[in-house]
Amino acid sequence: MTTTGLQTIIYPVKDADRAKALFSALLEVEPFVDEPYYVGFRAAGQDVGLNPNGHAQGLTGPVPYWHVSDIRARLAALVEAGAEVLQDVHDVGNGRLIASVKDPDGNLVGILQDPS
Repeated sequence: MTTTGLQTIIYPVKDADRAKALFSALLEVEPFVDEPYYVGFRAAGQDVGLNPNGHAQGLTGPVPYWHVSDIRARLAALVEAGAEVLQDVHDVGNGRLIASVKDPDGNLVGILQDPS
């Protein structure tokens, strides 16, 4: 199991258009994905996502996503270490898998596995 780093952060947003304008101004780029369910930016080697459904999914703030090589094994290890699953492993498109947990202090932690 390899963690390749923290490369993605996703923000739950209530107004995707306002958030898109704000992050376009901040990052000085336009989104590379602009769908009703997700808006994605890529800047300086970092992916920044906006999730209009995030609050309904229980997300209370930004979620950093650690890129891993075996998401199911890493999720099991996090649960064994005391994390609570917020979102089980699921495909968000093109074989990209994500999951998120809450640590014992209430911090949100995401894990992401790209297709091989």
